Amino acid sequence: MPRSLRADAKANHERLLEVAARVFATEGADTTLKAIAAEAGVGIATLYRRFPTREDLIEATYRNETDRLCASARRLLQDLAPTAALREWMEAFVDYMLTKQGMADALPAILATREGLRLHSRDALAQAVTTLLQAGIAAGRLRKDASVNDVLMALGGITLISGHEHDRDLASRLITLLLDGLAVGDGTPSAASRA
Repeated sequence: MPRSLRADAKANHERLLEVAARVFATEGADTTLKAIAAEAGVGIATLYRRFPTREDLIEATYRNETDRLCASARRLLQDLAPTAALREWMEAFVDYMLTKQGMADALPAILATREGLRLHSRDALAQAVTTLLQAGIAAGRLRKDASVNDVLMALGGITLISGHEHDRDLASRLITLLLDGLAVGDGTPSAASRA
């Protein structure tokens, strides 16, 4: 296959996944595949060649979004201070979860039947948070007892609540509270802890 054709095929593949993530997040997993192909600027035959079933496209989109989010942790730390990188990553996590919610009806069955997909996602997310927390702890900005699982559970709760309220700004405000709880304090007890 000529190199330019391979590059075009790769670009089509990436564009399909990008469009699918956006469309699934806003319209749900039942949106027509023809609409996704059209928005990506490819024919429906190209979509089916890459993703023979709707489930294949949903799985690939979910895996791609997970991998993109997790890979962003190290990139953010190259450009930002650890706490700023953690905030940016948390905001991206909320957007990732909104995409996942758009696939909510179809995803449980896919996760149950595609071996290793759930474990891959959980491990990749935990590794990304570990990287960010360790950088913040090493910089003296985050508490040493910060738990990866606690952070992921809190982020899941933030996404659930802000999604239920249909208020994306609420997620950002709750992320601020979570980061305040993770920050190293000055040793002065808060009013709540003195009460």
